Amino acid sequence: MKHRRMSRKRAVLAGSAVVALVATGVTFQSANASDDVPQFTARTLDAAAAGKLATGLGEDLGADAAGAYYDATARNLVMNVVDEAAAEQVRQAGGKARVVQNSLAELKSARQTLTGKATIPGTSWAVDPVGNKVVVTADRTVKGDAWRQLSSVVEGLGGKAELKRSAGEFKPFIAGGDAIWGNGGRCSLGFNVVKGGEPYFLTAGHCTEAISSWLDSQGGAEIGTNAGSSFPDNDYGLVKYTSGTAHPSEVDLYDGSTQPITKAGEATVGMTVTRSGSTTQVHDGEVTGLDATVNYGNGDIVNGLIQTTVCAEPGDSGGSLFAGDTAIGLTSGGSGDCSSGGETFFQPVPEALSAFGAEIG
Repeated sequence: MKHRRMSRKRAVLAGSAVVALVATGVTFQSANASDDVPQFTARTLDAAAAGKLATGLGEDLGADAAGAYYDATARNLVMNVVDEAAAEQVRQAGGKARVVQNSLAELKSARQTLTGKATIPGTSWAVDPVGNKVVVTADRTVKGDAWRQLSSVVEGLGGKAELKRSAGEFKPFIAGGDAIWGNGGRCSLGFNVVKGGEPYFLTAGHCTEAISSWLDSQGGAEIGTNAGSSFPDNDYGLVKYTSGTAHPSEVDLYDGSTQPITKAGEATVGMTVTRSGSTTQVHDGEVTGLDATVNYGNGDIVNGLIQTTVCAEPGDSGGSLFAGDTAIGLTSGGSGDCSSGGETFFQPVPEALSAFGAEIG
């Protein structure tokens, strides 16, 4: 049987995302400060190390932390805080500090308001730590009364939220790593995994909710049957291979080569990632948001997703999002295509592995 090759919830960084952007208004210790005042130099970090520092600082600062992001040009962590005392603690730990208006508690409250008053098909929202607000996105289907309702709710949140438009339409990318086929649909294989010493693979939950048995080609031989599925809220599914033969943990790069996958990891905003799928094959992009809520046009709501600039199209659902040898996400859905671009959302792999008790083989 042909080996299934495959491509890569959430890196919570001080309660928010680490963003690869250069921010203005970063608080620096004055160069003219008294010699009696300790001077601290921000540490040079990669995105992953910045995420770890942000997580530790977030735990130490508690309610005084207001999110963090990664300055990719200077290679420093920038930590949002609510007062100068917390800012000094950030500097001592090797980060740059920025005093902001909105606390994490206020931004969480804004998200709760959106959930209660603006859960409208075709919308999404995630915290933007650079803007220190919740960014709400409406796709092209949100019109008329729905648009007026959404605009009113966002306006009522004042400086805690911002409303944007997407030219595309939010939808799961089902139609169809490598293609996997079922009765009435095609998806993409995500990652080969092992559970209890037996071979399985991960794909999107909206795929396994619709299809229970999978083939290696249209009208071909069965390769597996569903062993677990979670959709909506989550978007992951587990399929047990029909054969007990082990399958390599690797991603199809569609150029005659593969990328070995050795582990699963969390996403960091600003991280460069690659997606492999059976419709559009291999594309690169950047993580732009974490813990995103997406209200798909059919009314299904999925939480805790990774938001990216990587394009995808119908049939890419379930396909691999990865960074080097690390599995990151499973393609869920989004807007746009690989000609016009748009936003694409991914189910984090670590959460799926934990839910199923599986691991990268």
